[in-house]
Amino acid sequence: MVAESTQTTQGTVRERPIGLTVLAALAGVALVLAVVHLLQAIGLIPYFIGAVAIRDFSLWYALMWGLMVWVWAWAIQAILEADPSAWVFLLIVSGFSLMFDFFTIIASPTTTTDLTFSFLLSLAIFAYMLLPSTKRTFAVQ
Repeated sequence: MVAESTQTTQGTVRERPIGLTVLAALAGVALVLAVVHLLQAIGLIPYFIGAVAIRDFSLWYALMWGLMVWVWAWAIQAILEADPSAWVFLLIVSGFSLMFDFFTIIASPTTTTDLTFSFLLSLAIFAYMLLPSTKRTFAVQ
């Protein structure tokens, strides 16, 4: 595996596995998707249900997606610092996101929704978090 060098506060060089960078990039894409869903909840971007575009405002969805933006931003920071609590946190967040997206997709009358990519991304993050090398990186047993 290729590793990136990072500087710590004491000036010593520490190696960061490329897997953490990949995981942070996946979480960054999830952050962008959460921002898009936040903009949909505010009504700036329409919801896409098949070929139909619907604009709607929902304060509850806006608050929840705003919270998800904050959660993914914190997760990216914790991943890059290789914080051991980030492993459990990211596993829970991606698992719940995976579950909620799945139920929304199943309930949708069309075959594709705007949550399909979010579902696949959450699945990729969840699966990546369960790899033994990722557990070793976060010092999880």
